[in-house]
Amino acid sequence: MPKITVGLAMTLLIIGNIIGVFSDALIKTLPADTAIYQFVLFRQLTAVLILLPFCLFSNKQSLLAGLKWHFIRGHIWLLGAIFMVFALGALPLATVNAIFYTAPLLMLPLAMILFQEKLTSHSIAAAVLGFIGVLIVVKPTQINWAAIAALVVALTMAVNNLLVRKLPQHHNVFQTLMLTNLVGIPAALGLALWEGKPWNWTPMLTATGSNTFILIYAGICVMVYRAIEASKISSAEYTGLLGAVVVGVLWFDEIPDLSLAIGSSLIIIPLIWLAKVEAKIKQTSKII
Repeated sequence: MPKITVGLAMTLLIIGNIIGVFSDALIKTLPADTAIYQFVLFRQLTAVLILLPFCLFSNKQSLLAGLKWHFIRGHIWLLGAIFMVFALGALPLATVNAIFYTAPLLMLPLAMILFQEKLTSHSIAAAVLGFIGVLIVVKPTQINWAAIAALVVALTMAVNNLLVRKLPQHHNVFQTLMLTNLVGIPAALGLALWEGKPWNWTPMLTATGSNTFILIYAGICVMVYRAIEASKISSAEYTGLLGAVVVGVLWFDEIPDLSLAIGSSLIIIPLIWLAKVEAKIKQTSKII
């Protein structure tokens, strides 16, 4: 596999975020009376089943190494999955995705605190403009419990992406994703039993489809954030917002308003600018 550069990492994140939108869209199609904890359990189970064949042919050296960090990430992932279902059931797809994309903003201070990463003036400027764009999209006066749930999802995404560095380097993407889901199954099962609703296996197909898309996104995150500092590439996560707008219009008839257009511009334009700046810096360093 070729070395992952900043440009390649940002490209992969753009593709991953667009794919991830379809995972959200499938969750949004769930009936209002769906047993949420059952559905989350189905997602955990189908993820393990999807990933297991890939793991069987992977290097099995010290598979349980770093289990503590897998355990922590797995339960953070589970928490995010639960709040994601709540948020998507109550908010328009583009709005909830706009809140999800505060994750790159949250990653910048977290990376500085946890890993002493240095923030460049370019990444700070892009993050500030992006954050303003998110506020315009969300409209702070309309924030409710569903918006807070989406913000919790963003926080879990940010923490999980940064904790990738704590995982053993010899674990490949498939092993990492399988362990993340596997360790959370007991807790998910406990929540489903506590929920006390009759078992309904109909959402299993939706869980499988949603999982397939989100696992592709998560795999890309594991790969790129392990290779590149978060502050250099996290702004690329914003591009999924455009995908959410398009899918929201075509699938759910959610017509965007002017504030969404303005906010999205403040998110995407700094992203394009940051990519050009990083490319120029890289080119200059090669010349030197």
